[in-house]
Amino acid sequence: MVYLQNYNPLGNAVLSTIVASLPIVVLLYLIAIHPHTNKTTGRREMGIFAPFAALSAAAVALFVAIFVMKMPIPAAFGAFVYGAANGLFPIGWIVFASIFLYNTTLVSGKFEILKDSVAGLTPDRRLQALLIAFSFGAFIEGAGGFGAPVAVSGAIMMGLGFRPLQAAVVCLIANTAPVAWGSIGIPITTLAQVTNIPPELISMMAGRQLPLFSIIIPFWLVATLVFMDKGKWRDVFAVWPATLVCGGSFAATQFFMSQAGNYTLVDIGSGVVSLFTTALFLRVWKPKNIMYHEDARKEIPRHTTGAVINAWMPWVFLAAAVSLWGVPQVKDYLNSIFACQFNVPGVHGLVYHTPPVGNNGVTEISEMTAMTAQYKWHILTMAGTGIMLAAILSGLFVLRLKREQWGQSMSMTARRMTVPLTVICTVLGLGYLSRYVGTDAILGLAFTKTGSAYPFFASMLGWLGVLLTGSDTASNAMFGNLQCITAEQLGLNPVLVATANSTGGVMGKMLNVQSIIVATVACYADPKEGMAAIGPIFRAVFWHSIALAVLLSTFIWLQAGPLSFMQVHLP
Repeated sequence: MVYLQNYNPLGNAVLSTIVASLPIVVLLYLIAIHPHTNKTTGRREMGIFAPFAALSAAAVALFVAIFVMKMPIPAAFGAFVYGAANGLFPIGWIVFASIFLYNTTLVSGKFEILKDSVAGLTPDRRLQALLIAFSFGAFIEGAGGFGAPVAVSGAIMMGLGFRPLQAAVVCLIANTAPVAWGSIGIPITTLAQVTNIPPELISMMAGRQLPLFSIIIPFWLVATLVFMDKGKWRDVFAVWPATLVCGGSFAATQFFMSQAGNYTLVDIGSGVVSLFTTALFLRVWKPKNIMYHEDARKEIPRHTTGAVINAWMPWVFLAAAVSLWGVPQVKDYLNSIFACQFNVPGVHGLVYHTPPVGNNGVTEISEMTAMTAQYKWHILTMAGTGIMLAAILSGLFVLRLKREQWGQSMSMTARRMTVPLTVICTVLGLGYLSRYVGTDAILGLAFTKTGSAYPFFASMLGWLGVLLTGSDTASNAMFGNLQCITAEQLGLNPVLVATANSTGGVMGKMLNVQSIIVATVACYADPKEGMAAIGPIFRAVFWHSIALAVLLSTFIWLQAGPLSFMQVHLP
């Protein structure tokens, strides 16, 4: 049965917008705000167990889809299951493989040598966070994306001695500025496809917006870390030279590569330059006051060069694997060996965007293009497979794990992932359902009523899209065409406005429930403890996300006016 999205199902734009927002409001309320009594401690706490919150929000979403939006039941459940399947593969698979790799280094004892090597470079946890969460995380974002940066960086930071909540919040904040060019430029490629704007122009425009924040984010990250430890501003500025080198080298590389048009390698190049530049700087500069970890040893054991290289090799394998897996030619070759995909029943070819969101104003079904819903189980080309291969090769040839160590690593990973995978799948199901039923477009259309202030809200719309879907790529696919249509109606530069969707979206990444769940998996060994931490983490990053989104949106608004010389225009 054909389903045409209706963006005012109740005949009142305000009521329709309120109803469309109910599932996400219920999810965020139950996870972060709803008061309850902890049966173990007897204390009053905020937020309920994440799986229950996710299932409750999913039930609300299905009710709205079927009874308010009038979506056919097979389509509603098909869209939800489609999203849940994507939550398992590729998202869950990436996290599972990343944690498994970390556990192999843990049981082999090699991670202790890695910790000592990082502490030997700098025992200061502020600088360790810059190196691991920001620089190395950006490299992983550029190569793999889709949750891998938070999973990998979080696991390493926990091994270094960071507290779970602290590590999770820092990794989420760090994974912002690189996101627009993540996973070999997929967000920009997708935005170019839905807007017909050359990807090189989008990359150039993004490169005139995000580098400023690539300098701000490291300072923001250090300040967050310091104040979570009840430190003072002097502790933040005590490491300002290293922070500036880290962010400045990243921003400069990001700017020049984006302006050169090579948008697929922006994050990889920026992350590598930042990592090595900062590491070299720390060999000649040390902060006067070191912020040690609570259980840090002041005397750091020395290891041979060979032992240090051996300890780092699993992570070198990981970096090489995710980079290789991102190369289009490699993907094509592996997919030629094995690729399984099928159309989702009730959804594929039966759901249509309607004007003004899609189909360029066409109202006749015979002339419309239906939304696709093809589940692609391309297991060989999933980033998680590359990470798992890195783990296996490391275990066999570098770590030389024994049989019982393999079993220990797998059992540790399985116990850690069972509950989080349930939540990831449910949240992804909710996100996909909102996309196919059209409630996300209803929320997006509310932003288009802002007139001359639209450049500000264009960026906030991107923020909303990533908050809802967890993906800058998905947000660009969802709102990219709408952004161009609105820009043309208001006489604005479509390159500026469309790019704002992607750059604004990066600030919503840290607040998305899917990203927070990935952070809890990486940073909490106990799954129940991790699920209980989702609410506190959400509350901890909420104002960071809002503040950074408002700052970026204001900057983009200025680019539409006083700073118009910074714009990139269509030829």
